[in-house]
Amino acid sequence: MEIFDSHCHIHEAEVALFGDEPEHMWSRAQDPDPKVMLERAKAQAVTRILCVGTTAADSQRAVNFAQKYGQCWAAVGLHPHEAKDANAALPLLKLLAAQPKVVAIGEIGLDYFYAHSTKEQQIAALHDQIQLALECNLPISFHVREAFDDFWPVFDSYQNVRGVLHSFTDSPKNYEKALERGLLIGLNGIVTFTKNDWQLQLAKELPLQKILLETDAPYLTPRSIRGTINEPANVRLVAEFLADLRNDSLQNIARHTTQNANKLFGLG
Repeated sequence: MEIFDSHCHIHEAEVALFGDEPEHMWSRAQDPDPKVMLERAKAQAVTRILCVGTTAADSQRAVNFAQKYGQCWAAVGLHPHEAKDANAALPLLKLLAAQPKVVAIGEIGLDYFYAHSTKEQQIAALHDQIQLALECNLPISFHVREAFDDFWPVFDSYQNVRGVLHSFTDSPKNYEKALERGLLIGLNGIVTFTKNDWQLQLAKELPLQKILLETDAPYLTPRSIRGTINEPANVRLVAEFLADLRNDSLQNIARHTTQNANKLFGLG
């Protein structure tokens, strides 16, 4: 059995480990050494991990990390919170997108829950990075929060965009629009602790060929170990929860979601 964590930020653990940002969230992990966490992941059958960038510098870290560890790959991109820095970041992101083991652009999108960058800056950065993904023939990890009314017109202005809606928790309407456009849905620890019946219904009925599993580590720790720092090994807990919810086997959930991720990210 193999499980794919399709969205995490474990590469940032090195920042905490080596003291560049001693207050970083990873510094509160049980053991922030990424080598140890990767071994724990392997012990839980988590054999493939996508390290997702949020800034140009963070994307560089993700690429370096993925090139160091065989079970990891990288996505490079500018999170919508950082869209105000797009003009400075895009030249490096274009260089990084061509590096070995870079298999996606992300995480990119729109986030109107916070106002770290203006709506105009976020939309412009989203356009630029979708164009980059198309130029490089790479799929996209999308982050969209309270912004789908603006997201769909941008998305629909392009053809042949492939990708996943990371950490999707939105409405039935936007779920249907995502499936109509061929997007996959990323499910993580939220599904294990949500009190929203719609989100549970989505996880129960979503076609298995449309699901990717993710942790978003160090965030969104599954319910059974809430209060700890999340890590890639815990994506197995998401898979186990889904197996119970859907009256399916863990092996079947793992097999299909890993196949989905391998296909999207071109990993065979």
